[in-house]
Amino acid sequence: MYQSTLFSRVQREFPEGEESLNARLLIRGGFVHKLAAGVYAYLPLGLRVLQKINSIVRREMNALGAEEMLMSALIKKEYWQKSGRWDVPIMYTLKHGVGDEEVGLGWTHEEVISAIAENFIFSYRDLPRAVYQIQTKFRKEARAKSGLLRNREFLMKDLYSFHRDSEDLNAFYEKTIEAYKKVFKAVGLEARLVEASGSEFTKEYTHEFQVFSPAGEDIVFYCNSCDFAQNKEIFDEKIKNCIKCKKGAILSASAIEVGNVFKLGTRYSDKFNLQYTDEKGARHSVVMGSYGIGQSRLMGTIAEMYNDTHGLMWPLSVAPFVAHIVGVGNDANVRNVAEALHGALEKKGIEILYDDRDLSPGEKFQDADFMGIPTRIVVSQKTCALGKVEVKKRGENEIRFVTPQEAEGML
Repeated sequence: MYQSTLFSRVQREFPEGEESLNARLLIRGGFVHKLAAGVYAYLPLGLRVLQKINSIVRREMNALGAEEMLMSALIKKEYWQKSGRWDVPIMYTLKHGVGDEEVGLGWTHEEVISAIAENFIFSYRDLPRAVYQIQTKFRKEARAKSGLLRNREFLMKDLYSFHRDSEDLNAFYEKTIEAYKKVFKAVGLEARLVEASGSEFTKEYTHEFQVFSPAGEDIVFYCNSCDFAQNKEIFDEKIKNCIKCKKGAILSASAIEVGNVFKLGTRYSDKFNLQYTDEKGARHSVVMGSYGIGQSRLMGTIAEMYNDTHGLMWPLSVAPFVAHIVGVGNDANVRNVAEALHGALEKKGIEILYDDRDLSPGEKFQDADFMGIPTRIVVSQKTCALGKVEVKKRGENEIRFVTPQEAEGML
């Protein structure tokens, strides 16, 4: 892709009045545009990052044996009333249609999937099952001041599983935790598994995945010797030594929640009469689980964790492009070499951005650093005279001079 044709561009200044680092970086870099507090448009560069994250999430959900679907965002009042969640303060409600029928904008979909599953799960032979969706959610957040970390409109993957008993749910729950670990590792984040309250979802303790960061709004208490960790909501702050390993000290840290898993039990299946018949003909409530990852929040978290004084530093797995070719000067030979390399890489299916703009070298290098694409390839009169190009990794000082063919091979 030619940088001269990009819809957005790197801004010269950070956005005024924006407090959060992730929003400052992503807005200035041309990845997102803020429309209101907690509401963002994902520009072409940002959408590329989001799609990379979605692909990683899909890969791991499919590996679990879950099937992808898509549910509605407009959910009738009667579904929320069945579960007793019509009056939760974070839900947007509105009237539509004949007779001013009331609906709530989907902030989660336990009710909807339970109503749907009632049409397809009848027997023990229909279990277990798992389905997921990647969909926009709406939550009336009171404090939407953290950029992509706390949005009122955001992208989320929600997975729902159906089981005959708690034993089967527990086994799938553990498999999902391992799948989540793979997702976070793949996008470059170190996420810690943390016990938490069930909030509006379940009365049981649940688990969150938390990334330690000064930008986080949650407080996590954790052991410095084992994997014990609890959210501040449930932790007894009188405890000073770890109750699990008996030797580690308890520390605390700010953290960003990037995922959660819930054992719902029969809370929603009981409300929606979701039952199955066992081998002896007896009827039982289906046991359910719910599992979420916020992809837009993941994008904001990655921006918080991967940056320096020059701008963003995307991990390769989620970067909008694999490499950034920067042509320096208007020399015909420079343009020919850069064009040839750009075309060869695109032909091989490598996502490449070519800065063909008529700007000074300093401006191009500054923009390239701020956009944070993992590899920069510079083509100049100097490199052309050597029959080579200049290759540099974002965030590293080492510069390598290689032939265009060797650069292709490196990518």
